[in-house]
Amino acid sequence: MIEESIRLAGVVRESIVDGPGIRFVVFCQGCPHHCEGCHNEVTHDFSGGFDCKISKILKAIDENPLLDGVTFSGGEPASQPEGFLTIAKEVKKRGLNIMMYSGYTYEELKDMGEESSALKGLVDYVDILVDGRYDQSQRDLTLRFRGSRNQRVIDLNRTRETGEIVLAENF
Repeated sequence: MIEESIRLAGVVRESIVDGPGIRFVVFCQGCPHHCEGCHNEVTHDFSGGFDCKISKILKAIDENPLLDGVTFSGGEPASQPEGFLTIAKEVKKRGLNIMMYSGYTYEELKDMGEESSALKGLVDYVDILVDGRYDQSQRDLTLRFRGSRNQRVIDLNRTRETGEIVLAENF
């Protein structure tokens, strides 16, 4: 099923802090993790935010020819896999890369993907995954694109090629 809308907290049309290069960032609404010290607590409530047509998001992406990629952040994108899968398919048609933040580990996402074809499909489209819950006790402001040392930046393309988790270089 192709989703027509998604529940959002908001978007950032140009970001250089949510992944490599210039990125369009989609902040989904709703997160089951409620990590202590989360920098985006406003996204936790599943009934917060607003519904947005996916076509509107894609139109905004198309308006910027300088984008290197699109980042799915949150909230928890894995909580809305159908909508994010729809966006991911269209983003790839545009030749852009996809980075996703998830409080779930890659292993958890793979296990959950056994029950959800949409989640499995979404993860299959992601190029770079920042995985794991934010852990305030491991906070480290020197890390690129993540907030705590327990979080990994995984090169999912190389991970799929090798069958073993490959951390992204330079992160």
